[in-house]
Amino acid sequence: METAKRGHTGVSVRATLDRLFSPSDELDLTSGPIAKPLLYLSFPIVITNLFQTAYNLADTFWLGQYNTTALAAISFAFPMVFLLISFAIGLSVAGSVLVAQHIGAEREREAEYAASQTVTFSILVSILLGMLGLLFVDQYLVLLGASESVIPPVTAYMKVISVGLFAMFGFAVFIALMRGYGDTVTPMLVMFGSVVLNIVLDPILIFGFENNPLFDYLGMGGLELWLLGQTGYPGSGIEGAAIATVFSRLLALAVGLVIMFRGHRGVQIHLDQMVPDLGYARRLIDIGIPASVEATGIAISANVLLFIIAAFTEPVVAAYGIAIRVFSVIFLPALAFSQGVETMTGQNIGAGKEDRAARANNYSAKLLFVTLSVLGGIVFFTAHSIAAVFSTDPAVVEIAATFMQFAALTFGGIGVRHAYTGGFRGAGKTVTAAVIAVSVLGAVRLPVAWIGSTLFGPPGVWTAFAVSNVTGGVVAYLWFRRGTWRGNDLSDRYASSALSESTSDD
Repeated sequence: METAKRGHTGVSVRATLDRLFSPSDELDLTSGPIAKPLLYLSFPIVITNLFQTAYNLADTFWLGQYNTTALAAISFAFPMVFLLISFAIGLSVAGSVLVAQHIGAEREREAEYAASQTVTFSILVSILLGMLGLLFVDQYLVLLGASESVIPPVTAYMKVISVGLFAMFGFAVFIALMRGYGDTVTPMLVMFGSVVLNIVLDPILIFGFENNPLFDYLGMGGLELWLLGQTGYPGSGIEGAAIATVFSRLLALAVGLVIMFRGHRGVQIHLDQMVPDLGYARRLIDIGIPASVEATGIAISANVLLFIIAAFTEPVVAAYGIAIRVFSVIFLPALAFSQGVETMTGQNIGAGKEDRAARANNYSAKLLFVTLSVLGGIVFFTAHSIAAVFSTDPAVVEIAATFMQFAALTFGGIGVRHAYTGGFRGAGKTVTAAVIAVSVLGAVRLPVAWIGSTLFGPPGVWTAFAVSNVTGGVVAYLWFRRGTWRGNDLSDRYASSALSESTSDD
């Protein structure tokens, strides 16, 4: 009897979760109201991106407790990781856009083929990039002007990340492909489990079992000493943070692959469709290269800014890292709605509903402008308290707070830019999205930062963020109004000839 009850309870729990987290027919992305499906898509992405940011915040928090040198080192490492990933991220954007437009055009088999090929080529490319990271991290740090005290810990961190880059990028592709199908909840749940694991492993692998602040916070000093006696593990410092991140992402990728092969949620991939198709690779490259250029341009901008920041003292470098991590949390709604709009635009263009795609873009831009402006006001008035969470050094806290206050009141422009560039990507206009991002950062932020740092020191760099935020929002809005994104249905143009031939043979 008890066994039957437990079995019934398990079925009930699973059924309840399915009802809560499975897409409803009422949330069709190509019909009905705009707000409901857009919010349904975007809210889980906000949570997913928050979990993803938690990786970086956990590293920043625990390494800040470790020492200031480790905190400065991670300020160099994060932009380098983003640079490596950005070279391959265009493939995930291409896969997501093709899946979305094929689904909107009711070409589900084509969507599955696009997803299968995207997984194959993204993993191959990320392995190649990981090898480049292993070979050239030292030279790159010297080029950036990193100090001698920072180079060894950054190198240790980046070598671990480079080995595990395929897992980090593979999981990002899983999220993108599921999003293209319209399922943003399943990736959110997988990400949650991965983040919890990372947060548990981080302090243990950084500090080991001696003088570990986690055990002090929990009042478990006795357990700490017992574990130290059993293992003798002293901790690996910044390298331990990298191991925790890679291991967590590797498990998440494994779960993501199982989900996609089974196909019960979101898009399905097939092993026989994962044999590299060079013809389809060209299709992915056509769409993906501009998206890679966009991401790479952003990453290069961040790395050039590090070159500028490296000329200042270690507290300035550490403060810069703190502020950037905080900004990454604040901008989560913008990134989420950008990805949600990308999917809605793709599916509606595939379905031949361009006016509905335009309404989704405009709604998202208005909502993000208001939301990020409010969040910016909160950051402006609480900047010192926020910075104090990540560092006990008064100089670091003061510099980080000043940086945040310079940029906070212009956050609304970031929201507008991300909303419309998401629409351009969903329409397959990845070149336009890349031009907007690269021009705003390369022609506005970097020159202003360079000149400003020479004339005014660190405040000149902070001013560059405010100026580029406003400029980016205005440029994206005016460009979208031109309507050049219309008439770009890729679902038929990028149909797979290999899949079509196999279908005709059947």
